[in-house]
Amino acid sequence: MSSRLELRSVHTHYETSHILFDVSLEVNQGESVCLLGRNGAGKTTTLKSIMSLAAASAGSILFNGVELVGRAPYEIARLGVGYVPDERLIFPDLTVRENLEIAVKPGAAGAPAKWTVERIYELFPVLQPLGPRLGGYLSGGEQQMLTIGRTLMGNPSLLLLDEPVEGVAPVVVQELTRQIKALKSMGLTILFAEQNMHFATEISDRAYVIEKGHIRFQGTMAELAANEEVKQKYLMI
Repeated sequence: MSSRLELRSVHTHYETSHILFDVSLEVNQGESVCLLGRNGAGKTTTLKSIMSLAAASAGSILFNGVELVGRAPYEIARLGVGYVPDERLIFPDLTVRENLEIAVKPGAAGAPAKWTVERIYELFPVLQPLGPRLGGYLSGGEQQMLTIGRTLMGNPSLLLLDEPVEGVAPVVVQELTRQIKALKSMGLTILFAEQNMHFATEISDRAYVIEKGHIRFQGTMAELAANEEVKQKYLMI
């Protein structure tokens, strides 16, 4: 299986604060990989480093063999990387449908499918009757689905998700689990940051555990589930 995304010894700073230390990970074509850790462990910074929203100060980030370090975020998006931030950042004064339509752009080579508003509604049925509603009037779970749908409208081949189930109701977690499994079955490659290990276990092939900017564990979900020391020390499980 070929490696689609590879981070090699990445260091990232926010001004004088050193956040990521020698982070290395890879995500293979068609995999769903989770980056697990507590709040402040470096999960979001890792995703932002991939998108150049936080500039890596050392190391290499390769996507399909193309170096991402030094590229602008819009260039990385054009290469086929879609990013769903934890803040959601929908347009509150646009309708659900307008939020989706505004994100349309041609897919990168290798994107598994051409997304349309109608296909987004098929994946997220709850959004279809909400099409005329302003984004600012959606619930947290509905906003999360809209944010993922809006990112898919860019036809990415790699999807980065930052804590997709944080702050949403259990019934929404179940629905998002189903939807992300569906995306994986379509061939989309997924890397997501998460604290919810149960959710991660449902949709992940492999896991990396990050703590204080260092990768402390890597392995399959089964290997992580069996490693009580790692869970108790770094995940509070």
